[in-house]
Amino acid sequence: MAALTTTTVNTLGGLADLDAAAVAAAGGGDTAPVGDGLFLFVNNAGASPRTVTLATPGTVHGHQVADATLTVAAGKRGLIPLTTIFRGATGRAAITYDAVTSVTVAVIQLGA
Repeated sequence: MAALTTTTVNTLGGLADLDAAAVAAAGGGDTAPVGDGLFLFVNNAGASPRTVTLATPGTVHGHQVADATLTVAAGKRGLIPLTTIFRGATGRAAITYDAVTSVTVAVIQLGA
């Protein structure tokens, strides 16, 4: 698994090229920090839809929480909030993909 780094987007200036912040999704999955204002950006430049899965390792009142999935259509982009519900034993979210061809990802944080 590759450890994704965070790109901060200044709320006053924005980010003109989100795709430039993205890196290739790792075949074995990725990890990402979690917390307020953090998002996983997914760009699917391929010809088929791709499903991104974030593990939810915790429980709520003793019940397992289902993993979160997002299917990104071919040629489209998606955004997933990286909330603390995805925090694993390492303190990071575990992210997997049904395929990684033509998929790039970035962790975006909204800054001041």
